[in-house]
Amino acid sequence: MKAHAMFLRAECVPPDGIGLTQEQFGGRWMSLKDTMAAALDVKVRDAGWHFIWLVDAYARFGVGRTATSAIDKAIIRALNQVKERFNAAELESVKVSEYPGFQVAKITLSVRHIQQQAFPQPD
Repeated sequence: MKAHAMFLRAECVPPDGIGLTQEQFGGRWMSLKDTMAAALDVKVRDAGWHFIWLVDAYARFGVGRTATSAIDKAIIRALNQVKERFNAAELESVKVSEYPGFQVAKITLSVRHIQQQAFPQPD
């Protein structure tokens, strides 16, 4: 998983026709394949919708036998912290440390939101 990868809640309905390839990730989230944050921003805005960059961010650790499993665990832990009213998240950074027999990943995930209206809807 690379920095600036995007995740959408499974129930998030993006604008029609923006051509996103999604894969299930961690239960209630979908990972966007081959679409980084900047490209998604352009697609959403070109469709007349709004891609909102929020200041909420979460840093989490994950431990696994491989870098991939450690990263995935850290991302899932961070995604589980995203408030229900927000439907997207961007992987900002990934750092992996290797130890004998296991690896530790530290990730930072920033909250994003996709919506048709210009202003966030109240809770």
